[in-house]
Amino acid sequence: MKMKRLISVILAAVTCTAVLAGCGGGTSSQQTSAPDTSEAPPAVADTVIDEIDTTLTPLEFTAGIKVGWNLGNTLDANGGTGLSTETSWGNPKTTPELIKAVKDAGFNAVRIPTTWEPHMDESGNIDLEWMTRVKEVVDYAYDLDMYVILNMHHEEWHYPSNDNKDACAAKLKTAWTQIANEFIGYDERLIFEGMNEPRWKNTEWEWNGGNEEGREVVNYLNGVFVDAVRATGGNNEHRFLMVCPYAANCSESALSALQLPDDDRLIVSVHAYIPYTFALAEHGTHMWVADKSGCVSDIDTLAEVLDRLFISKGTAVIIGETGAMGRYYVKKVETTVDGTAEAETITKVNDEFRSAWAEYYFGKFKEIGVPCFWWDNGAFLSGETFGLIKRSTCEWRYPDVVDGIMKGAGVK
Repeated sequence: MKMKRLISVILAAVTCTAVLAGCGGGTSSQQTSAPDTSEAPPAVADTVIDEIDTTLTPLEFTAGIKVGWNLGNTLDANGGTGLSTETSWGNPKTTPELIKAVKDAGFNAVRIPTTWEPHMDESGNIDLEWMTRVKEVVDYAYDLDMYVILNMHHEEWHYPSNDNKDACAAKLKTAWTQIANEFIGYDERLIFEGMNEPRWKNTEWEWNGGNEEGREVVNYLNGVFVDAVRATGGNNEHRFLMVCPYAANCSESALSALQLPDDDRLIVSVHAYIPYTFALAEHGTHMWVADKSGCVSDIDTLAEVLDRLFISKGTAVIIGETGAMGRYYVKKVETTVDGTAEAETITKVNDEFRSAWAEYYFGKFKEIGVPCFWWDNGAFLSGETFGLIKRSTCEWRYPDVVDGIMKGAGVK
C-alpha cells in the first residue's frame, strides 16, 4: 500500500488552522467570501494524512484509472430521513464486501454519488452522522488502493440560472468547504466532483445541451467549487477536481461551451449513454452490432470530439456515467433430442449484445485515454435496469457484460 496513514483526534483544530491560514487560494476568476464556519458541526474525529503526488499531470493521473463502477441509487438516494436515506431506494446498506467484490472483478475505481441536501441544516451545515457514514463508504474503496470519486448528486438547489446563481454559489461553497476539510488528508486517489448534471430541469433545455445562460452559470459555479476546495489547503491544494459542462452533456455544443477555471489539476466530467436507443431509451432496441455503422457512429463521434477538444490539448476527461440497460426479449432456441430437432422460445436479457457494446465502447475510449465508469443502480427487473451485481450476495448477475467491460478497458 502506498498510504502513510496517521490517525488524528483533533481534525476540527487541523481544518480550522488550514482555513485561517488561507492556504492555496483558488486561482479561477470567481472569488467569493469565506463562509462563516464558526457554528459548523464538528468534523469526524479520525482523519487520514497521506502524502499526495503533486507531480502528476491530469492525463498521467487518469492513465492509472483503468475502469470504474458507480455505487448508484445509494448514498445519492433521498427518501426517508437520516441514515435511512441510503436504503430508501431499495438497495441494501453498502458493505466492505461489496466494494471488495467490485475490485476483484477488475474495477480499480469507484464513483460514490452522494446527495447532501437532506443532511444539511438551514445554514448549510452537514450532519455529522451523515458525514461519518459517507467517510466509511469512501474508506471501503480507498483502503483497497482504489480510486474514488466523491460528488454532489441529485441536489435540487443548484439550478443554473441567473436568478439562482448567487444563492447556489453560497451553498455550493459552504458544502464543499466542509467536505474538502473532512477529506483534506487523503491522497490523489480521492477525486472531488463538484456537481452532477446541473441543468434546467423540466424545460426544453434540460437534455439538449442547454442555452447560453445555463452554460454560463455552470461555468461560474465550476469556478466557485474549485476555489472553495483549494482554499481549504493541505492536500486539497493539489487534489484533482472534476468539473462538468451543462448537464454533463456529451454533445459538442455543450462541451465546446465549457470554460475551465484557471487551474492545472482539473478533469472534465462527461456522461454518455450512447447510442441512446440501445443504452437508455425507455422503449429502445435490445440489439447492438459492432460492424453496423448506426451502432457505433455516436460512440466514434464522441471519441473524436473529446480527443479534439480536450485530450489533444492536455486536458483529461472521465466518462463518469455510462452503461446499457438490460432489456428482456424473446428468443427462439433450437435443440436436438434423440435426433429430433425441436424449437422453443425463451425470454432472456440482452447480455450478449451488452457485452459486445461494452467491449467496443470501453475500448474506443481507452484508445484516447478516457476512463469510463459503468452506472450500476442495482436495478434488474424494472426502471433503468443498469444493475450488474446483486449487492446482498455480491453475485455478478451478468458476468458476460462485466467480461466485455474488462476486455474493452484492457484489464483482460
